[in-house]
Amino acid sequence: MAAALPPPDFTAARAALAAGDLNGCAGIAAAAVQSHPHLTEGHFLFAMALGEGGRIAAALQAIDRATDLAADNPEYQAQRARLLTLARREAEARAAADRAAASAGAADARTLDTIGCVYARLGDHAAALPLFETAVAMAPDNAEYRFNLAAAYGFFDRKADAEAQYEAILRRDPAHGRAHFGLAGLRRQTPAANHVERLERALDAARDPLDRLRIHYAAAKEYQDIGEHDAAFRHLDTGNRAHKARTGFSIDADARNAFAIRTAFDRSGYFTGASRVEDAPIFVTGLPRTGTTLVDRILSSHPEIASAGELQAMPLAIKRLAKTPSRLVLDMETILAAAGLSPDAVGRDYIDRARQHEGARHGRFVDKLPLNFLYIGYIARALPNARIVCLRRNPMDSIWSNFKNLFATTSAYYGYSYDLVDCARFYLLFDQLIAYWRAKLPGRVLEFSYEGLIDDQEGQTRRLLDHCGLQWDPACLDFHANTAPVATPSAAQVRRPLYRDGIGQWRAYERHLAPARDFLIRQGIAID
Repeated sequence: MAAALPPPDFTAARAALAAGDLNGCAGIAAAAVQSHPHLTEGHFLFAMALGEGGRIAAALQAIDRATDLAADNPEYQAQRARLLTLARREAEARAAADRAAASAGAADARTLDTIGCVYARLGDHAAALPLFETAVAMAPDNAEYRFNLAAAYGFFDRKADAEAQYEAILRRDPAHGRAHFGLAGLRRQTPAANHVERLERALDAARDPLDRLRIHYAAAKEYQDIGEHDAAFRHLDTGNRAHKARTGFSIDADARNAFAIRTAFDRSGYFTGASRVEDAPIFVTGLPRTGTTLVDRILSSHPEIASAGELQAMPLAIKRLAKTPSRLVLDMETILAAAGLSPDAVGRDYIDRARQHEGARHGRFVDKLPLNFLYIGYIARALPNARIVCLRRNPMDSIWSNFKNLFATTSAYYGYSYDLVDCARFYLLFDQLIAYWRAKLPGRVLEFSYEGLIDDQEGQTRRLLDHCGLQWDPACLDFHANTAPVATPSAAQVRRPLYRDGIGQWRAYERHLAPARDFLIRQGIAID
């Protein structure tokens, strides 16, 4: 009779996973579950290796076996929740995160941080914050946990607490780009109190290209705050040129997509059919950094409206139902495949996805993904009761604001923002597409001027509420008193009453912005 095999030791598998040896971890775990199929740790570590390798669907199958065998293990449930968010299965991710949080007393710091990140991704920053705090208390030397806590404090305008976390990170790692960038954005710097000398030293010490990019952006922000505009532009230009060269981005794909959208909706049978979806979300669209967060804040100050943040729900609804295999959410293939989709099915898929996020779980909500301007035709037909707002801002202020804001560095959506002429070309694509929707969908889109709002806050707020089918409420004038978290780069601005600082800001950089200005003028776009 053969002797029973001893239970495997998973120490080596965990060490391999920590070292990035995914094949080593997977090999040990796979061999273990073959001989001991009821050992949950083997299924879990196999899932982790698959997930880190980008095989999310296979990882979920493996981790489901682990959670079936150990349903109350907080580490397993937390990692399952994380994988579910990567698979865009937000409702299941929320349930798994809730289950993990219920057992959080037995969790380690990494698990608590993971649960917090899932909640943050779902827009529930209030649930995330205490988990981040506990993770940092348990593992104070972990910079990643401190960074997540600092960002969460920033969402709630707890500047001093966020600053303390960023500084703690920088004491251990003086070239930590994300900490420098986060710290610079917490407040307006002054000639007497700023970090520019430290940022210059950090730039000399930084070796990672993304750290260098973030430090360049932090330095640009602080130099702008203290009025040293040439130094601010120098940092932006240097950082952006290097990043664009690394990514190899070309705006031609954006141009093809915009043209394909207009061509598609010109066809009589494209994306047609009735939709019976009764929900009436409000979409706030436009170029990024043109006032979308401000308008979202005004609307969500109304007692009948909540903010869901920047949802990917409409782009993902089109992509999923179109069933195109490409990794890009929007491309020519997906636009063509959307021709035969049912607007009703798209609308229902959108609502199902949106309702999985904290701010959209009940009642009417605002979806403020700016680049939904690309999807206005789909929105109008899939959600007949939706209200659509498009922010308009001075073209040069729009271009400057995009060029100086660091978006998600790996997202193809924002690749244009690292080059001034690309920013100008993207503005032109936006302007042409909004003109097209104006003619194609008369009355459906409120084009809302940022400058007009600054000049006539009450009058324009009334106009906004009327378009959205909302009764007047004076709380919308006091949007800066809204205590809900803000998870965008505009967090500091929307906690102040309206101000004129952002109007004409590009003039301080007029010499540097000449290539973008000249491009717009050649295209017949007025810059004043």
